[in-house]
Amino acid sequence: MPYAQDVDHIASLLKQNPTWNAIKPEHAARMRAQNKFKTGLDIAKYTAKIMREDMANYDNDTSQYTQSLGCWHGFIGQQKLLSIKKHFGTTKRRYLYLSGWMVAALRSEFGPLPDQSMHEKTAVSGLIEELYTFLRQADAWELNHLFRALEEAENAGDNAKAQELIKQIDNHETHVVPIIADIDAGFGNAEATYLLAKQMIEAGACCIQLENQVSDEKQCGHQDGKVTVPHADFLSKINAVRLAFLELGIDDGVIVARTDSLGAGLTQKIAVTNEPGDLGDQYNSFIDGEVIEKAEDINNGDVVIKQKGQLVRPKRLASGLFQFKPGTGEDRVVLDCITSLQNGADLLWIETEKPHVGQIASMVNRIKEVVPDAKLVYNNSPSFNWTLNFRQQVFDAWQEEGKDVSAYERADLMNAKYDDTELGKLADEWTADFQRKGSAEAGIFHHLITLPTYHTAALSTDNLAKGYFGDEGMLAYVAGVQRKEIRQGIATVKHQDMAGSNIGDDHKEFFAGDAALKAGGKDNTMNQF
Repeated sequence: MPYAQDVDHIASLLKQNPTWNAIKPEHAARMRAQNKFKTGLDIAKYTAKIMREDMANYDNDTSQYTQSLGCWHGFIGQQKLLSIKKHFGTTKRRYLYLSGWMVAALRSEFGPLPDQSMHEKTAVSGLIEELYTFLRQADAWELNHLFRALEEAENAGDNAKAQELIKQIDNHETHVVPIIADIDAGFGNAEATYLLAKQMIEAGACCIQLENQVSDEKQCGHQDGKVTVPHADFLSKINAVRLAFLELGIDDGVIVARTDSLGAGLTQKIAVTNEPGDLGDQYNSFIDGEVIEKAEDINNGDVVIKQKGQLVRPKRLASGLFQFKPGTGEDRVVLDCITSLQNGADLLWIETEKPHVGQIASMVNRIKEVVPDAKLVYNNSPSFNWTLNFRQQVFDAWQEEGKDVSAYERADLMNAKYDDTELGKLADEWTADFQRKGSAEAGIFHHLITLPTYHTAALSTDNLAKGYFGDEGMLAYVAGVQRKEIRQGIATVKHQDMAGSNIGDDHKEFFAGDAALKAGGKDNTMNQF
């Protein structure tokens, strides 16, 4: 409801309740405007609609891809969205990513943990709620500045300025954006997946990412030892997430089906199959084994399956896990993705071992032959050595073209001596162009970096500690942090204001009138900023 209209509505309500006469309608309308979303489900409904619209826009124009950065704390997510609005004027097509890796490493009560689903699963929904709490506070903070300016304009009798500020208030763009939230492999069976999905949706998640690893064997997608499940097991969890969305009224909730098959060489189970060529049979056809010629060659304890009419003894490890045939990863990825899209998933995630548009496109094009509108969420992972990967890609391309590469040593291309070379500069151009090219040529709808703010927190802390505890002393903070905040217009330089001190002062006035004891008077040190 527009601000002026809400003021009139509340004024009418107050007339009907004469004992509420201490309340000013402008104050109540202002507080309502600063609190657009009342529940997490309100947020999920709002952001699901945005995400569906973005998906449709991408289908029509691949340059309209979306992006996000992984955030491990509400404050980090808030500052990211404030920065986006400051630099680009809008949050359109910019999301947040919630990384299970960072929840494990930074948010578990056990302390830092590897990405193996050992952390408390409620920490995931807890972080979603925290992120949206901070984003809603960013709305309140930004609107509070507009309302204070409106009050000044009205007190000064500047009607034109007041009307312009009311227009800005009515057209305010929220900092609340979609979160793609990582549910790992579901933290247990399908019922456990459903229960956690409900918590995540109730906290505000409109999009849940689910992977096809075995829940109790789950590994980071960029580490060894990954074990996948048969398709039927994975589809039951997709159904569980979809039903959680539908139960809670998020009819357009988004499911991202992630496959780790490219780097996973093991399976925990042999799939159930009823006839040749069904989904279970296709899954089992990738299992490595030796052909059994005669029944008497079957030993006690052997597991035997049929592959293309032949009896085969699958290769079984001491752990009881079965091994896939070498070189079948891409075929398994394609089957995983087609199956997921045909059974309720909306978007795909293919975990790869390197950032290579050609490799990604080769798989996506095969998927699109069956599902033409297939789209990816792609992990621009910090686990990749991006500098080395792209320099090697340029090296290989030049070598294939017949260009002389004798001045470069392929294995040593990370060396700083190559930074200002023709190869190094071209590799940087390719890196800068990766997202645009990946979206145009490889069906990537959403680009994310899973754990960038883990690294930025460490890097900035290292730089400050090196100077502050060294010869620079206080200058390390002043020159390296505060001076830059002031000159770059970083909101946190006024940290009292950013934390809500001015909002609190205004509320005190709303509650107690002239008796309010405020923190923002003439002796507030931060007036100097």
